[in-house]
Amino acid sequence: MARPHSAAGFTLIELLVAIGILAMVAVLGWRGLDSIVRSREVLNAQLEQSRGMQLTFAQMQSDCEHLAGSSAVTAGGKTLLNGRSYLSAEPDRLILVRQAVAEQQPQQLQVVTYRLVGGVLTRRESNGTRDLAVLDTLWQAARDDTDGANASVVLLRGVGSMAMRGQRSLASNGTPDWITLGAGSKTDDLAGLEVTLQLPGQAAGLSKVFLLGPG
Repeated sequence: MARPHSAAGFTLIELLVAIGILAMVAVLGWRGLDSIVRSREVLNAQLEQSRGMQLTFAQMQSDCEHLAGSSAVTAGGKTLLNGRSYLSAEPDRLILVRQAVAEQQPQQLQVVTYRLVGGVLTRRESNGTRDLAVLDTLWQAARDDTDGANASVVLLRGVGSMAMRGQRSLASNGTPDWITLGAGSKTDDLAGLEVTLQLPGQAAGLSKVFLLGPG
């Protein structure tokens, strides 16, 4: 009688090779998954930063549109601020006076401060007032960084610097005349304001130009 053939099996070496291959596949799969997770985290951070940038510029645009500038007048035709400062722009800080209009409420004035400290850009607005003496106090408090009555709102994190330029007028060739703004810069004749935010990892800053006052 013929002997039954025994079932062929794996040798120890074949098993070790198979285990090694499975281990390599597992490691490669884990690295691929880790790379996907990290890429997603970076993408989410970039999207969040982009959204924060859009909201920041939108808020600045609203404040600049409602600027209580030299051309702003009362219902009686009188100058609203009587020659007072309404805009101060220097590296990492922007202070302005805006007109705050609420429904069925008289027009009031607010001092708004954008400040960059430790990579965090914040916005703070004062309480509204119609008293110019109170406005003077609020303005000086903002200049001295002692305006702590209202809490600051965080707009954007991870900002390297905030720089500003002002547009005075059009040159003879029709091009804008831009000047870099710093402490003590004359701002009462500006028609436009350019804000540049420098973010880490980017060669150039992100800039946006705002018209000052109603367009």
